[in-house]
Amino acid sequence: MPHIELIHVSKRWGNFVAVDDLNMVIDDRSFVILLGPSGCGKTTTLRMIAGLETPTQGKITIDGVTVFDAETGINLSAAKRDIGFLFQNYALWPHMTVFQNISFGLENLKWSKQAIKERVAEMLKVLKITQFADRYPSELSGGQQQRVAIARTLAPKPKVLFMDEPLSNLDAKLRSEMRTELKRLHADTNSTFVYVTHDQLEAMTLATQVCLMKDGLLQQYDPPLTVYGRPNNLFVADFVGNPTMNFIDSLAEQLPDGSIRLKCLGLQARFIPNSPCSLTSSRTILGIRPEYLTISDTGKIDATVYSALPSGMETTVKIRLHEQLLSSVVFGAKDFPVDHPIKCSIDGDAICLFDADSTACVAMGRIEMLG
Repeated sequence: MPHIELIHVSKRWGNFVAVDDLNMVIDDRSFVILLGPSGCGKTTTLRMIAGLETPTQGKITIDGVTVFDAETGINLSAAKRDIGFLFQNYALWPHMTVFQNISFGLENLKWSKQAIKERVAEMLKVLKITQFADRYPSELSGGQQQRVAIARTLAPKPKVLFMDEPLSNLDAKLRSEMRTELKRLHADTNSTFVYVTHDQLEAMTLATQVCLMKDGLLQQYDPPLTVYGRPNNLFVADFVGNPTMNFIDSLAEQLPDGSIRLKCLGLQARFIPNSPCSLTSSRTILGIRPEYLTISDTGKIDATVYSALPSGMETTVKIRLHEQLLSSVVFGAKDFPVDHPIKCSIDGDAICLFDADSTACVAMGRIEMLG
């Protein structure tokens, strides 16, 4: 299995910078998801690793072999990088059966007929599509076509599998089912997956590492729960999570004991950081995940219900607090009448404090309400 490394990789078209000085390591057997909004550089990054796009500068290695180096002029073609690429539209041959689609690449690689038959049978079994071997793509559902495309891509035993938004053409239910299948497939094949999406739910549920990008710059590269629980900056905190994190402008004053006095929304609170921190500005932004803004009779914060959105398993409650709307998640089948007065509290030790100027997360900690 390959170890992929990108060293100071950039891609420019004239004055436009698509990817800017990207450094990252993709470990063996990992499931790395390149995540970010449209135009952030994630697909360009995938295509540069795969050899479908030429970087402007930098170096890329796969399994210890340099496949691109701007300084020495090395630039191996995609065909020589031993990778598989799964496109968004699957690109199946309509006039070929499922068996023929999967075997097509192996025939071009001059595999023997017996080896092709055995490998195709293996892929049909792994992807649970054996019964469709003699069908044509037009006779398959979208999910079945996707499985055929994955089987065809995996058949030549590539070192790494690249996927560019492979679930975007599927309906919501099938997307959920295929996420389950992709995660299981990654475990069963011991392959390295590199996957592009703008859907943060896909990133959270599938990835072993999330590479979150904005305007060509790497914002955070960590396991998904780390990205969610300890975001590097405001952009990461806002992009990952649904409902999104609550952001509250606050004035901060660091106290001699290391804690921080906050003034926000007409309230005063004490922020107790989990580890020592040093503020560079009094202008801060408090970041609270909706699950940490709890509704309870013992809460010290008075608010009103703006709206409630019950979904069965949980209810998202929009809370009005000093003319600002905040989100809370209440687990269980509960509903709240509009304009109903409630009491809230801020719980947990994963509350974020951001510097308003740099947008960096300067501390994680817990909140104590004052007077």
